Amino acid sequence: MNAPVRRRRRRLPLNVLLGLGLATIVVAVAVLAPVIAPFDPMRMAAGPRLAAPSLAHLFGTDEFGRDLFSRVVRGAHLSLGIGLAAVVAGLAVGGLIGLVAAFAGRLVEAVLLRVIDLLYSFPDTLIALALVAFLGPGLVNATIAIAVSLVPFYARVAYSLAVAERAKPYVEAARLAGIGSGRLVRVHVMPNIGQSLIVMATLGFSSAILSAAGLSFLGLGVQPPSPEWGAILASGRNYITKAPWILIFPGLAICMTVLAFNLLGDSLRDLADPRRTAPQRAGA
Repeated sequence: MNAPVRRRRRRLPLNVLLGLGLATIVVAVAVLAPVIAPFDPMRMAAGPRLAAPSLAHLFGTDEFGRDLFSRVVRGAHLSLGIGLAAVVAGLAVGGLIGLVAAFAGRLVEAVLLRVIDLLYSFPDTLIALALVAFLGPGLVNATIAIAVSLVPFYARVAYSLAVAERAKPYVEAARLAGIGSGRLVRVHVMPNIGQSLIVMATLGFSSAILSAAGLSFLGLGVQPPSPEWGAILASGRNYITKAPWILIFPGLAICMTVLAFNLLGDSLRDLADPRRTAPQRAGA
């Protein structure tokens, strides 16, 4: 083993601990948001308008006098909920498509791969924007749009992993024993690729949160007065010189969350197999 690989492995536990620690903080804040938030996040005139950060209002107040700390904390609950729902749905649908493409025969494989490649050629944010423009703005529609935008990525990942398993001797032995494709995938293939899919889901989680914030910032996602991070940024952009804290704190929350899950996902992927490379999209 060469020196760079040894140094990389020595650094790996620190990356895992850092990513896990940051992710734990973000998740804890999201779960405990109703307890941590000192004010109702949608209560107007909780303090003076555009008040600077202070002991009474840790992150200051917005243009309606709403407590910004309460809104950012409750926004964690909302943003993580959107990300989790989108990733679970996208992984379920995309994973199924990838597995079907790998084990359903050459014709089905060729057709599904061409469709996946076509969708994969578009940025996931563009797909989400087109879908939410068609479905209309809102929490549910934004979640559906983000989930659909993640499907090509997870389909490609699942297909790549399934093809690698398909070439292994145990698959040929199972086919010779008369095991059907459905049972083969369910009993033998899925347990072997499940860990890698979960790791890639962790990486896709940060992309889903960024997409949700972007849609809300453009007015196509979660609608005001809901305290979603992107929506808070959109409402504060007119006060960037007068009250920059309205943009600073939700922006830091987004950065910390994305960094946490990217670190965690990268570290878990390296732990699972340092030599393995998987297809990635920009922002994932």
